[in-house]
Amino acid sequence: MNNNDARILMLINDDRRFEEGFSLLVSSYQEKLYWHIRRMVHFHEDADDVLQNTFIKVFKHIKGFKSDSRLYTWLYRIASNESINHLQKQKKHASTDLGAHLTDLGERLKADSYFDAEQAQIILAQAIESLPEKQRVVFNMRYFDELSYKDIAEILETSVGALKASFHHAMKKVESYITDNIDYVEG
Repeated sequence: MNNNDARILMLINDDRRFEEGFSLLVSSYQEKLYWHIRRMVHFHEDADDVLQNTFIKVFKHIKGFKSDSRLYTWLYRIASNESINHLQKQKKHASTDLGAHLTDLGERLKADSYFDAEQAQIILAQAIESLPEKQRVVFNMRYFDELSYKDIAEILETSVGALKASFHHAMKKVESYITDNIDYVEG
C-alpha cells in the first residue's frame, strides 16, 4: 500500500477526520476513475453520473474495506461494476441494430465537446464499442489504463490466463474492425 492510500485509510478510520480522508480519496482518484469510466461509457455526462455513483458506493462501504486488497483495485472494481451496470441499463433501451448503434456513436462522439473527433479515434471507439462487454472492460483496463494482468485479475476477480485470452481476442477484433473500416478513416 502506498503512503497516500495509507493516509487516506488512516483518516477515514478516524471518525473525526472521515471527511478529510474521503476528500483526499476523491481528489487522489477522481481523474483516474473518470477516464477509466469514460472509456467504457464514452460520453462525459454518462461518465460523470457513473463516477458519482461510484463515489456514493465507496462512501457507503469504505469502512468495510479490507486491506488485503489494494485501495485502487477496490475502487476500480466498483467503478467497473458501476460502468457495466450503466451499460446494461442503456442496452435495455437501445436499438438492437449494432450498425445503427455504431453510426450513432460516431455522430454523438463528433458532437461531444470533450471528444477530439479525429476519424481514427471515432473508428477506434466504434471498434471497442463492438466488443462483447467483458472483452471491452479488459481491453480498456489493459490498453488505456495500462494496468497489469495481475491488477486486472484482482479487480475483475478472475484468472490472469483468462484475462490474457480475453485481451488477445479483443485486440484481434479491434484490429479486424479497424482494417474493415480503414476506407472510412482515410476517406
